Amino acid sequence: MNIVIFGASGMIGWGVLLEALDSPAVTRVLSIGRRTLDIEHPKLEQLTHDDFEDFGSIADALTGIDACLWCLGISAAGLDEAAYTRITYEFTMAAAKVLHAHSPDLRFCFVSGAGTDDTEKGRAMWARIKGKTENALKRVGFREVILFRPAFIKPMRGAKPHGTLYRIMYPIFGVLSPLLRALGMATSTVEMGRAMVAAAQGKSSRAILDSKDINALAARA
Repeated sequence: MNIVIFGASGMIGWGVLLEALDSPAVTRVLSIGRRTLDIEHPKLEQLTHDDFEDFGSIADALTGIDACLWCLGISAAGLDEAAYTRITYEFTMAAAKVLHAHSPDLRFCFVSGAGTDDTEKGRAMWARIKGKTENALKRVGFREVILFRPAFIKPMRGAKPHGTLYRIMYPIFGVLSPLLRALGMATSTVEMGRAMVAAAQGKSSRAILDSKDINALAARA
């Protein structure tokens, strides 16, 4: 299986990348980002690209892709709606349109979040924009779109949360992780990666996965 990952420099993306590289089902991983990752692997090909609103110049590299694992994202804290929309919606859709033109049969796995508002009418700005992005992806025409809506994600295998607030919060959530897991509100970067690779292979019976679903799919992978 030939996959492309966006956002591998982030906490979730790094965890997903490691699991994809470890999976015998994955033969090639193309990581697209603004900078080169400090990792080498026989399966891994890295492509640096600066303009995430226009992927036309690298369209040829997106031919023959079986699955896209979209892990690129940012916290809405401190951002206005225009800035958050640009990163969450516009970046995603710019890539999706080029991917569909060159690899229309791929499965698109999108990291969204618990509480996403697919009615696009709620009061929470981030939830509306995530919902808008989910809905737009479903209209593109891919073979399948699988939406991941995790709550708390425990970083593992060297994955690290970004941002001051997240670095402060994660140790606190880490202590609460067993309770959150029992409530179906927590997963890990390892389970995210395994579940996304499984979904990329068509092994998910659900189009929308919360933390509990992600953990269950990862356990079966």
